[in-house]
Amino acid sequence: MYPFSDKIVVCDNGTGVVKAGYAGDNVPRVQFPSLVGRPLLRAEEDYVGDLTLKDLLVGDECIESIRALNITYPIENGVIQHWDDMEEIWKYTFQRKLGIDMDDNGAVSPDGLRIMLTEAPLNPKDNRRKMAEIMFEKFHFAGLQCKPQAMLTLYSRGASTGVVVDSGDGVTHVMGVFDGYVLNHLTRRLNIAGRHVTRHLLNLLQQRGYALNATADFEVVRELKERLCYVAYNFEKEMRLADETTVLMSSYQLPDGRQVRLGSERFEATEALFKPELMGLECMGLSEMVFDLIQKAEIDLRPVFYKNILLSGGTSMFPGLSSRLEKDIREQYCSVILKGETNHIAKSINVIAQPNRKHSVFTGAAVYAKYIANNVDAWISRQEWEECGARVLEKP
Repeated sequence: MYPFSDKIVVCDNGTGVVKAGYAGDNVPRVQFPSLVGRPLLRAEEDYVGDLTLKDLLVGDECIESIRALNITYPIENGVIQHWDDMEEIWKYTFQRKLGIDMDDNGAVSPDGLRIMLTEAPLNPKDNRRKMAEIMFEKFHFAGLQCKPQAMLTLYSRGASTGVVVDSGDGVTHVMGVFDGYVLNHLTRRLNIAGRHVTRHLLNLLQQRGYALNATADFEVVRELKERLCYVAYNFEKEMRLADETTVLMSSYQLPDGRQVRLGSERFEATEALFKPELMGLECMGLSEMVFDLIQKAEIDLRPVFYKNILLSGGTSMFPGLSSRLEKDIREQYCSVILKGETNHIAKSINVIAQPNRKHSVFTGAAVYAKYIANNVDAWISRQEWEECGARVLEKP
């Protein structure tokens, strides 16, 4: 019998946000920005106002003094790139946020703790190996499981087959999942997500004459985006409304007291998800990508895929995104598949926007971890890792 304890840590490492808790939790117990900050100016002691800066700050520790920090994001486009910083984020998650005891070497206590991690689409095998190495050899977890984010999103809804549109901070993925298995040949990547929408909004505001710094004001603009931006159901009509009236105008006060007034920028920023050319990219937009993926699926899978298009991730939370995506797909379906006939189309396409979809990967992971908690064979143990090394990661 493996020496597993009942407690299982669940950690969803996103490009923009880390979400963590325990098996069985419906929502994350903690969440914070996935970033690391180091003081820009080195001295014996660094001060920002009355605040003394440490050599390294993690997550929400950075927010108050962000203008005085060099900010790095360990995860880029969903894949961990900076492992030392990522290790600091994990340590901060376990020790400071979840209150897990750790010894001087970083080993978690009590012995027997397991961890459930989420995995980005097409995650390189070397990254999976490195994650396992850190969890077993640095933090000394007793057991590990790692599952694809798309599978967990469906699991959060009690489903096993569908199309997952996962749009977080760094990247948007569209993935076909059948019977719990992510179909790699039906996985598409759009290099526009929350961070890029924020950058696009910042550029639009700079063009309007607002003096905003692309680095120091980035997090401020991100918050502005989350409060005021939405997706236009009909972009051209919305632009006319913005040009001819002031009904869409909204104001936002920056931390320094300045007022920013937004009109068409509220939906122009998010339009880049549907028209990547607005950001200089030559690729399919989100609606076209979903439609193309489903049409490339096995013919028997297409009807169930069209009826189960599931949104996930923080960027999917924009008001209007689900209805715009469904409208666009219906129009393509009507034009290409039905040749203009609209009979029965209402029953053919369904974009599902669960209220808690920004947490759906974490929720699915917490549910799945609890489901397999008593099945020791479903976990990779530290003993197996020590005996077999990375080969054990091929375990089903």
